[in-house]
Amino acid sequence: QVQLVESGGGLAQAGGSLRLSCAASGSILSINAMAWYRQAPGKQRELVARITRGGRTYYADSAKGRFTISRDNNKNTVYLQMNSLKSEDTAVYYCNVDGIIRIGVPFDYWGQGTKVTVSS
Repeated sequence: QVQLVESGGGLAQAGGSLRLSCAASGSILSINAMAWYRQAPGKQRELVARITRGGRTYYADSAKGRFTISRDNNKNTVYLQMNSLKSEDTAVYYCNVDGIIRIGVPFDYWGQGTKVTVSS
C-alpha cells in the first residue's frame, strides 16, 4: 500500500503565496512522475504541473511563471510553490504519484486533496 499525505492548503489573498507538499510513504520501490492537479467547483480536474524522476517539468499555461513544482527524491515528497495567486486558482489541489511497488507491480495513487482559497 502507498499513502499520500498532502499539506499546505488554506486561505490566501490575491497576489499572495502558498506552498503545497505531498509526501508518499509505504511499499515503494521507486517513484516515476509526481504531479499536482486541481479541481474547481463545477469544473473537471485539470493538470497543473508535473515533474519526472529526473526533474523534467511540465506546467499548464495557467501555472507558467507563477507556480514551481519540485521534488525531494530522498523524502518521496513533491512540492508546489504557488506565487502571485489569483482568485481563479481557488480549487481543491490533488497530488498524483506513480511508480513501482515491486518489479512488475506499478502504482498510481491520488492524495486526499487540499483546499486552496484565494480571496480577491
